[in-house]
Formats: sequence, C-alpha cells, structure tokens
Amino acid sequence: MIKGFKSCLRYFLFPIKLRNMHHWSSESKYQKENLKEVLSPNNPNKIVFMGDSITEFWSTINPDFFEGKPYINRGISGQTTPQMVARFKADVIALQPKIVVLLAGINDIAGNTGPSTLTMITDNLFAMAEIARTNGIRVILCAVLPAFDFPWRPNQHPIPKIIALNQSIYAYAKTNQIEYVDYYSAMVNEQKGLQAHFSNDGVHPNTKGYRVMEPLVEKAITRVLELN
Repeated sequence: MIKGFKSCLRYFLFPIKLRNMHHWSSESKYQKENLKEVLSPNNPNKIVFMGDSITEFWSTINPDFFEGKPYINRGISGQTTPQMVARFKADVIALQPKIVVLLAGINDIAGNTGPSTLTMITDNLFAMAEIARTNGIRVILCAVLPAFDFPWRPNQHPIPKIIALNQSIYAYAKTNQIEYVDYYSAMVNEQKGLQAHFSNDGVHPNTKGYRVMEPLVEKAITRVLELN
C-alpha cells in the first residue's frame, strides 16, 4: 500500500475538481513510460528526478547524463509544486526507486498556477519528501536555481523569495537528515541571478549550466547510496 499519500493529496488538492485532476497535473504524460518501468525488472538503485522544465530539459540538452544509468526523468515544464504532488504517486512512488531527487518551486514563485506563499511551496515540497520516505524511498532535496527575473512573467522580483525558499529547504533537510544539493551557490552571480554563461534566458540551464549541476547531484547520490 502507498502510505500517507491519500490523506496528503486530499489536503493539498481539495479545491480541484476531480474531473480536471489528470489534465491539471499532466499525470498521463509519462503513463506509457511508467507502465514500462513497472513491468521491467526492478533496478535496486533506480533514481527518479522529479521537477519542472529544468529537470525535463536536462535529458534533451545533456542526454549523456542519463544514458546508461538507472536515472528516470520525470520533469514537466511549467509545473508548480501542487501539480507535482498530484502526480507523485504515479511518477515516483509507483516506480519504487531507491532515491528521488526533488528540484521544484521556481514556477510557484513565478505564479504559474496562481500566487503562492513560501509556506504553500514548502508544504508541498516537504509533503513529497515525507511521502517518499514513508514508502522507503530516500530523498535528495535541491536548492532552487537563482533567477533575476522570469521572461514569461516579468517584474515578479523573485530574488528574496528564492533565497528564503532555499533557506527553508536547507533547514528542513538538515533537521531531517536529508541530503541537500546546493545548485544556487554554484550558479549565482553578483546580482543574485543565474550566471549568464550557464543559461540562455536567465532561468533554464544550458549545457554549461547542467555540467555544473551534474557532479553536485552525483556526489549527493553517491553519499545516499553509501548509507546503510
């Protein structure tokens, strides 16, 4: 049985009409791939990368990072944390990975699905972490990447919100002995935005950006796999 998921899902998604749930969360996007994973022999060190466009585009821009490894990309462009909670069962729990790598929250700050407070974002992030741990899945929490502004939603003034979110993620990870990956410090510039050579639009990593992220997350994965 998938523990803890139903009560959490009711809490976060109660206002959403059930007939719109699958469309709203894009839960069917990876339906065929998920079925294939479930029916295939299980790799004991399977790792799911859960997130938004920064995760989804990773496989396209730097495909060699995923090739030949038990890494599963479950990023969906534009998504916010409540949308990820809605598909967490299908895209993470059902696959029975060893680890889930969570990178999310930037689209909440941008207001992609409406205004979000810091508490709303962290409630969703930490709920996913707790659901994963309850189901025997180890968690890696990632800092949100820096951004000076959003090209698709300008004048949101995201800098202080990103800093506050990352502080909350770090504090939660430390308190709960969860591995934390600090992409932010490795990629931020003097203006608290994303370094220009790491991105073409100030938000999404390019090849060089992903090359910075990859060794950071792989070190975290190695540390988690070494745990008893």
